[in-house]
Amino acid sequence: MPEEATARWLQREDLPRLLDGLRERGYRVLGPVLRDGALVLDEVRSVSDLPAGWRDVQQPAHYRLEQSGGARLFDVVNGPTSPKSLVFAPREPLLQIAFGDGELDARPTIPEPQRIAVLGVRACDLAALAMQDRIFLEDRYPDPYYAARRSGLLLIGVSCTRSVSTCFCTSMGTGPEVTAGHDLALTELEDGFVVRAGTPAGQEILQELPTAAVDPRAFAEERRALEECARGIERRLEPQDPRELLYANLEHPRWDDVAERCLSCGNCTMVCPTCFCHDQRDEPSLDGRHSLRVREWDSCFNRDHGQIRGYNFRPGIRDRYRQWLVHKLASWIDQFGSSGCVGCGRCITWCPVGIDLTEELAAIRGGPDSGGGA
Repeated sequence: MPEEATARWLQREDLPRLLDGLRERGYRVLGPVLRDGALVLDEVRSVSDLPAGWRDVQQPAHYRLEQSGGARLFDVVNGPTSPKSLVFAPREPLLQIAFGDGELDARPTIPEPQRIAVLGVRACDLAALAMQDRIFLEDRYPDPYYAARRSGLLLIGVSCTRSVSTCFCTSMGTGPEVTAGHDLALTELEDGFVVRAGTPAGQEILQELPTAAVDPRAFAEERRALEECARGIERRLEPQDPRELLYANLEHPRWDDVAERCLSCGNCTMVCPTCFCHDQRDEPSLDGRHSLRVREWDSCFNRDHGQIRGYNFRPGIRDRYRQWLVHKLASWIDQFGSSGCVGCGRCITWCPVGIDLTEELAAIRGGPDSGGGA
């Protein structure tokens, strides 16, 4: 069936019915909320919590929100947070361990699934969640902690009709249009939303909304907005395979150049929607009879991340930046069959010194940007 036949039109004033319907089904609704000068994922109790009329300006090492005076709710492309934290928790207990009477009792602390509906997920972040699913749910040892959180998630995507200067999703084939990984997908136009269901759960919700057939002019406006957004994305990775390029240039002098600028702060990995480095440690009680094993986010930019039995195999910033970029764009493909980058641009925006991975690739390739630094 053509997608035009399955799409529906939701008037802007009827969007509260979507939020109400989700809550009636037992979902806690999260979405884009402005807080502390940035867009974050937080609870959405009403449409008034959404960032109506706001836009983001993003450049390397620069993020600013400004009012456009319009009525659109989803014109802020992204902020430092992504849905990753909802499934791969920044910090979570794994085991409760008790010692007593000569016995050791270790019990997993797998979380109870929660029904969470995430409103406003961008196409790049849906692609990132698909990567996280590949990492944590497939192969021989699926992660039960991730699985429990993922099972309760309902995803409502929003296609991008505007971009920011750090976006390069078109190079990675992940956007700007929501085409996969969603339960519902919205495209925001001036007077309302084109809505499509991506799963049976999404279709059930859509059937309960006061929707109408989509006017052909709205389809044309939607297609024009998506194409203009794609054309406006100027930052890109060259189409040549970065995997082979990086493997062939592990001793390129550009690694020294970027090491002089990189602070090894780990911001890029913390905002990345696909990075999954983590550490585990035990937190013993004072009486020595109980302990909690905890997993928490880590970063390959942390010096201790490369420390094993008195030896550090990534002692310098050069080593750590190279590890991050080569893994993200090369060895990730060997592990999981796809690139580890979705082109969201967060690592560029939130790097304090504005290091741009697309520029670094161009420099290693010997392209037009090879002489500069961020």
